[in-house]
Amino acid sequence: MRDGSIDHGTGLASFRRYTWWAVPGTTACLLVLFVGDWMLDGDRPAWALGLGAAALAIEVVSSVVLLSRRLALPPAADARPGRLPAGWLIAGCAAAAVLAALPLAMRDHGLWAVAPAMMVAITATYLPPHPRRRLIVGAAVLALLPGGVVSLVDGGQDRDLLYAALFPAGLVAFTAWTLLGPLWAWDTAGRLNEARRLSAELAVKDERLRFAADLHDIQGHHLQVIALKSELAARLAQIDPERAAAEMREVQRLSTDALRDTRAVVQGYRRTTLDDEIANATRVLAAADIDARMSLEPAAVAGRADLATSTRHLLGLVMREATTNVLRHSRARHAEVDYRVIGGFARLRVINDGADERTVTTSGTGLRTLSERLRAAGGELTWDHDGDRFVIAASLPAKVEAR
Repeated sequence: MRDGSIDHGTGLASFRRYTWWAVPGTTACLLVLFVGDWMLDGDRPAWALGLGAAALAIEVVSSVVLLSRRLALPPAADARPGRLPAGWLIAGCAAAAVLAALPLAMRDHGLWAVAPAMMVAITATYLPPHPRRRLIVGAAVLALLPGGVVSLVDGGQDRDLLYAALFPAGLVAFTAWTLLGPLWAWDTAGRLNEARRLSAELAVKDERLRFAADLHDIQGHHLQVIALKSELAARLAQIDPERAAAEMREVQRLSTDALRDTRAVVQGYRRTTLDDEIANATRVLAAADIDARMSLEPAAVAGRADLATSTRHLLGLVMREATTNVLRHSRARHAEVDYRVIGGFARLRVINDGADERTVTTSGTGLRTLSERLRAAGGELTWDHDGDRFVIAASLPAKVEAR
């Protein structure tokens, strides 16, 4: 079984893999254990042993196939009767009927219901809730009759009659409960994983919308003014060349401002603060199903530590780069973020496991570039790669001049 929608580092992957093997495997083992024990208990006729063994093999194979196909259905989709493989269902039900008839024919009114109960429970896994409940209740009611009738024919006493009637009905209900429980958890885990994936996609889309909005605000304003002044300069070129030249110099200044502001948006300088980046990292790492532990000094995060704006800005860039490294350059399951102000220095540490062997990027706004900026501000940025553990540590004076 391979579920491509479940990324590395998720507990859902292990849980669903365990369920995939455990549910069909447990069903097959129980059938072989109980039905096989009945067949080998006592002096059974040879024809009964041969017929029972063939029927048991057919039901075991049918049960495993039916459950495997049920588990292969999309977890977010409701089960529908039309999805049930009719051929395997008919084979399994026929085998279950044989395995029920053999004990009843030999006046065994107890374990005859094991095989039919398994097929009822497996069929119920394919049905929506209301038909599923009707099937289970109906099967439990019908299970009262065969054993009770056999017991009456044998002249059983009241205690034997009660056991013959109630035990098979209880067995049907118990089998359905034990089989539907893990499959309900299976479907719930699938839906949770789908919700996690959608949450991550929405986070990316929200960030794109934020970027688009910032870019629109900057470019829209500047381009509108540039267009108006260029049109004015074109009209003044013949009648007032000096004023036209002045307007074109203004257009040049506006173009320079637009370019600078666009670069600021692209590099994230306009809105990058440590507080925002820690909050963003919490959401993004959770969406990636990474267990992130935040150890934050309340006063520092709440802004009561009187940090300089440039300090928050630079540490915000470090937090953003560290989060990017966790997501892009590791298969992390756990991450730790520690932030506090000690001895006049703001200190930030980000630790994650699952780091790969690729070297840290040296271009753009990578760690090496940030290290130079922190050194220029009187701080320090270090990183250490030890096995699969990666540690980024940054420190800055609580109050530094803007750079």
